[in-house]
Amino acid sequence: MTGVQDAIQRHTARRERALVTPEGLSLPLRIASRGSRAAALLLDLMFLCGGFILFVVFLVAIGINLDSMNGLRQSPAGELIGILFILALFFSRYGYFLWFELGARGATPGKRLLGIRVAARGGQRLTTEMVIARNLMRDVEVFIPVFFLLGNGFDAGLTGGAAFVWLAIFVLFPFCNRDALRAGDLVAGTFVIEAPRAKLQHAMSLAPDHRQTYRFGEAELSVYGEHELQVLEGVLRIGNEESMQEVAEAICRKIGWDMGRGDEREFLTSFYAALRAHLESGMRFGKRKKDKHS
Repeated sequence: MTGVQDAIQRHTARRERALVTPEGLSLPLRIASRGSRAAALLLDLMFLCGGFILFVVFLVAIGINLDSMNGLRQSPAGELIGILFILALFFSRYGYFLWFELGARGATPGKRLLGIRVAARGGQRLTTEMVIARNLMRDVEVFIPVFFLLGNGFDAGLTGGAAFVWLAIFVLFPFCNRDALRAGDLVAGTFVIEAPRAKLQHAMSLAPDHRQTYRFGEAELSVYGEHELQVLEGVLRIGNEESMQEVAEAICRKIGWDMGRGDEREFLTSFYAALRAHLESGMRFGKRKKDKHS
């Protein structure tokens, strides 16, 4: 039993990484396993198929007979059916992954259920270009060869064999690098990491201050935005003493403070609560600060 536990610990340790942010901070993280990524994709495809079934049921419920498509093709109703079906195909194939991965969590429902998310390998904010690139590559990696093979591609002789080899190369690609990157991650500069569901002690901005030692003014709080708040929340969730010290020192340099050692958690907790309250107050008046550059 001990041998199995040691093997699991060694496997987990091989997925440990240190992410250096643009501010020069080193944050510990763990690469998502290949199995969890594959399971998340299967879950998302199940959700997509379920959405299609519900869409068809909806069309039938409002009195449209999909089996008579040929008879309706020349009528306005037939054109409407075609438009709705094409839009559903497009938004399910591209919009589903783009919508969820561009959100604040950076994860589709399948990834969220398995506790993983997409992140930028350079430590910067996940951009729209990155998400679009990695999801467009999924067509080349999976959908096109799979659709070809399902459409009697195996009967196409040499062409079907080439499609099978093409699909196998991309399926095995995550096993050929230590970060389990697929081709889309390599092109977009992203990777998939574990995102534990551990929560801070409620909403920290609503919790009372423990000692109220640190108080911050408008000038100090206006330096950072929502992205930095999320990074700080991740640091507090992980609770690594070395990371908290680095982050606290970086914040002090930025806002011109001189903080003594040994009280990093209290300082960061107070700064997090104050910054979150400051950003929420601005949002009530229509002012939103996405990051320190905006």
